[in-house]
Amino acid sequence: MRDRPLAPDEAALWRRVAATVRPLKGRAGVSAPAAKAEPAATAPDAAAPTSPPAVPAPPALARARPAPAPPRLSNTLDGGWDRRLARGAAAPDYVIDLHGHGLAAAHAALDAGLARATAAGARLVLLVTGRPPPPGRSRMDDPLRGVIRASVTDWLHHSRHAAAIAAIRAAHPRHGGAGALYLVLRRARV
Repeated sequence: MRDRPLAPDEAALWRRVAATVRPLKGRAGVSAPAAKAEPAATAPDAAAPTSPPAVPAPPALARARPAPAPPRLSNTLDGGWDRRLARGAAAPDYVIDLHGHGLAAAHAALDAGLARATAAGARLVLLVTGRPPPPGRSRMDDPLRGVIRASVTDWLHHSRHAAAIAAIRAAHPRHGGAGALYLVLRRARV
């Protein structure tokens, strides 16, 4: 759609609206576009007003508060947890191994394993997914390699157990390295 020049009454209205708006920090204000010159009417119409009606200025808008950001999983653990996980010093309470499963079977095994882990009161779950494709290669080279690993974070996010997961971290090499994840579960509230 092409821009058209504004009529004089539209330009006046635009200037009034622009006067009530504060430009963003570091940006200049917007000036009103040039008004289109209308040809002179041969016979003035008695019903047409000679000047545009006065438009009251809109009330000042209250600043809307931004919605609170959802908690990030990376900031939900204290430093002690992160140090123990990075050193491999934390022993998993429960292990879910998805090797040898197809995509649907792995999803079902993950759901059932998380249900058993939360029922047992586990705090640290080791989720063995298998390694992702090596650097420089993609899943397009071998579409069956890394499918479970690529899907597991979406499964966890949309799982019925998502509220029970406090954090997801990469596993230490002694627990599987790039082929595994730590799931830190929240304490059960009694």
